Amino acid sequence: MSIILDRPSATDEDRELRADLVGRAAKLVPLLAANARRSEDDRQVVVENITAIDEAGLLSIMRPRRYGGLETDFRTKLEVSRELARGCGSTSWVTSLLNVCAWFTALWPEQAQHDVWGEHPGNRVAGVLSPTGTATDVPGGYRVSGKWGWASGSAHAQWALVGIPLVNADGTPRDQGLVLIPMTELTIEDTWFVAGMKGTASNTLVADDVFVPAHRYLSLVKAIQGDYATPFTDEALYRSAFIPVSALILAGPQLGLATAALDLVIEKAPKRTISYTFYENQVGSPSVQLAVARSASLIDSAHLHAYRAAAEIDEAAAQDVYPDYDARAKSRMDTGVAVTYAREAIRTLVSAHGASSFAEVSPLQRIWRDSEVASRHAVVHPEISAEVYGKSLLGLRGDVTPLV
Repeated sequence: MSIILDRPSATDEDRELRADLVGRAAKLVPLLAANARRSEDDRQVVVENITAIDEAGLLSIMRPRRYGGLETDFRTKLEVSRELARGCGSTSWVTSLLNVCAWFTALWPEQAQHDVWGEHPGNRVAGVLSPTGTATDVPGGYRVSGKWGWASGSAHAQWALVGIPLVNADGTPRDQGLVLIPMTELTIEDTWFVAGMKGTASNTLVADDVFVPAHRYLSLVKAIQGDYATPFTDEALYRSAFIPVSALILAGPQLGLATAALDLVIEKAPKRTISYTFYENQVGSPSVQLAVARSASLIDSAHLHAYRAAAEIDEAAAQDVYPDYDARAKSRMDTGVAVTYAREAIRTLVSAHGASSFAEVSPLQRIWRDSEVASRHAVVHPEISAEVYGKSLLGLRGDVTPLV
């Protein structure tokens, strides 16, 4: 079994751009860390963070070049998200979701893309894939109503993409898809009261009999098989596999949260004692040494799995080959493993650091809470991903979830 960590077709120019963007993200870490508590208290990422990220070009990395975007690969997207999460998990999560929703938007027909970005190329898109709305056929399009949670980043978006089923006159389903709706035609219901990722403003979008023109509909059933509506088939980024992209995008923040936890524990270890022991500080304790080593190895492994998945997604798109079911199942598995390893590393580090990890002033407790919540996103779901992959290895396909 081959293991690649960067796509073979990546050029020096690609890597230079990646390094530049990751460097820009790293420079923002102190600002994001300083604002992390306020983002939690406000229950949405502070505007100062979003403005700084936007000005650094980090909200344009998945937008087409046709609209002033950078159109980078997914390895770059992972690394940018990781860096931002070192400062604030909620900020990284929102950035990741806004970026992937830009990628989704670039799969629509040209007119829909123009609706979103034609006059305002900087427009941001939030989204929920679940088909929890309703759609009625009308001349020229659909009348859409419904509620969609949890719409991460909706507080900072101008457009939303939401899931709907299409049914025949007799009520039988004929398709399932996504529609693009301006945020001005939606309302936000304040529902995001959670233990972690509090700053993501992942509230509920509400539509009440909104007209959506037909060109703003995208078949999700077709998209999962790589049948996209964009006419710009020469743009490799938008040939990437739908579900592997949708899952892997969520791993970047986990990598950064785990890295931040490791950095903090290592930094504090020389200054911290271990109560009721003879150790002058944590550095001299074998139990802490082993915990740090195990955590660092888990974080390395998480990166390796995530980077392999990104490399395979990016290279398939570059070669204009849509991955088959088994390859997509492996990508889901890689994502689930990366998220699980990152979460386990954080748990180990919290225990090694000690009970004060849970003091409200400690960033560790927020990192731990953010990881525990985000790692349970339904599209990642490590256990389901393992089931999908195990079955695919045994020749059983398509009987667990359509999201492969």
